[in-house]
This record gives sequence, C-alpha cells and structure tokens, in this order.
Amino acid sequence: MPTSIVVAEDEAIIRMDLRELLVEEGYEVVAECGRGDEAVALIRQHRPDVALLDIKMPGMDGISAAREVAAEHLTAVVLVTAFSQRELIEEASDAGVHGYVVKPFERHDLVPAIEVALARFRSTRELATQVSTVERRLESRVAVDRAKGVLMDAAGLSEQESFDFIQKTAMRSRRSMAEVSQDVLDGVLRP
Repeated sequence: MPTSIVVAEDEAIIRMDLRELLVEEGYEVVAECGRGDEAVALIRQHRPDVALLDIKMPGMDGISAAREVAAEHLTAVVLVTAFSQRELIEEASDAGVHGYVVKPFERHDLVPAIEVALARFRSTRELATQVSTVERRLESRVAVDRAKGVLMDAAGLSEQESFDFIQKTAMRSRRSMAEVSQDVLDGVLRP
C-alpha cells in the first residue's frame, strides 16, 4: 500500500504542486486543505501515514496543528514552509515535528524528509508501546509483591507460599496474577 498523506497548505497552487509531486512519487494524497484546524480534523478522520503542514495557515498555524497531532500520536508530521529561522525550527521540534522542508523545495528535498519522518514516527510509536508494556509489567509486579506481603502478614504464609498461592489461583481461575493480587489486596481473597 502506498504511504498516505494529508496536505495542508494555504496557497492553492503550492498545494496542487505538492499533490502532483507526491502522486508522481507513489504517495497517496488522501485529503488536502488550506487551514490548520481543518488539517487536524482531516488527520483524525483519515489517519494518514504523514501530514505535510505549512506553518502559516488560517484557523491554526502549522506548529499548533503539529502539537495537537503529536499529542495524540496520530501521524508523522513534516512542516513545509518558507521560514527557516532557528527559533521556528526549535519550536517545530518541540511541537513533535518529524521533518522540516524549506520552500522553495525540490523533489529530492521532500521525499527524504517524508521517509525520515515516517521512520522517526514509527520508531517513537514502537518505543512508546515498549514503555507501556514495561509499565504494565512493573505495575503487575508491584501488585504481586504487595499481595505477597499481605498473605505473609494475614495468613502467616512464607514468601514462596504466598507466590505459589497467587500463581495457582490465577491459573485455576484463568486470570492474571495482577488480578488475583488485587483481590488479595482488596481483602476479597485469602487462602
């Protein structure tokens, strides 16, 4: 499947040129607009792989739109703009932008920026998934350790006996050890 893109550029001629260039390069432009607020709505609706945003647009500027998109982890964002001031680039980076192309641009400027932005976005999303998994495991581990402590104090079990009770109960009831541990912590379950 081709990479899907939403294009947000307030100048219609540049927007048409971008669309044409992107299609020639094998990308699929799923939506286009000339306003930042509309771009955010289109991104939420279409869930493209990449959003190309101009900085100066009515409704909402590209950096503000990028900030909203990045906060929701919706897509990779590439800013396409005539402005190259260091402060704007830093602001764009802080807003979660994955790529930055200065107008006037050439085909050989845009395609690498899109591909790098996609790679960065995917890497960031994968890392966030891994962090979330580790956090859930840690929370589960903490719950099991707390439940073992409760069983040791309340039922006089050893640490190993407490662990075995939680593990065997989880297997018997086809629930996670964290769920069984929560029952122990809530006082609903005792040996």
